[in-house]
Amino acid sequence: MAKAHIESRGLRWLAAGAERLMRCIAGRDWHGEENLPAEGNFIAVSNHVSYVDPATFAHYLFLNGHIPHFLAKAPLFEMPVLGPFLRAYEQIPVHRGTAQAKEAVDQGTKVLQSGGVIALFPEGTLTRDPEMWPMVARTGAARMALETRVPVIPVVQWGVHRILKPYGKMPHLIPRKRVTMIAGPPIDLSEFYGKPMDTEVLRAASDRIMDTLTAMLEDIRGEKAPVPRFDMRKKSQA
Repeated sequence: MAKAHIESRGLRWLAAGAERLMRCIAGRDWHGEENLPAEGNFIAVSNHVSYVDPATFAHYLFLNGHIPHFLAKAPLFEMPVLGPFLRAYEQIPVHRGTAQAKEAVDQGTKVLQSGGVIALFPEGTLTRDPEMWPMVARTGAARMALETRVPVIPVVQWGVHRILKPYGKMPHLIPRKRVTMIAGPPIDLSEFYGKPMDTEVLRAASDRIMDTLTAMLEDIRGEKAPVPRFDMRKKSQA
């Protein structure tokens, strides 16, 4: 598939620089590109274990022909350099824990309805699971998927934590780390179409998304994830 077409000269330069950097720090073990739609709108969802994840996730999508719109924490939009970039290229701020939180989902839905691609981490933050398995998700991804009925493509990644540990501040760039990225077939959420988007339906659809990502990660790691899934809403885990 051809690279995504970029109108902005600034973004072309940035993309070229990011491509060189990613080649230096991450060896590609990429699979499943055929599962990404050749054109049209879709939601790409991924697991989240490192602050480097957005870069590798965007890199994978971009080099397969898609320019994603990320849902990202609102404080990032106030940071020097990064903030103006995120705003300039129409990334979507998420005001977590406020009355504005739903606005990000509404903006994401509009992007999808206009033919764009949304990329997000359904958990909403780095996993707190001690072994870095996916946690219970927030419901934003499911809500956008059920409102628009666009394909939901799971993209699981593993190895990024070797570049930068969860919540780490010092990257380990040498030697170059192998990063595995696999896109799977669209997640079937059709059984939820037409149902009232209440808590029960949104939770069931969100669990379907996380079940898929977890199963794909189990295949990569050759291990079984713990049951039940880690849930940040609970003070203690069974």
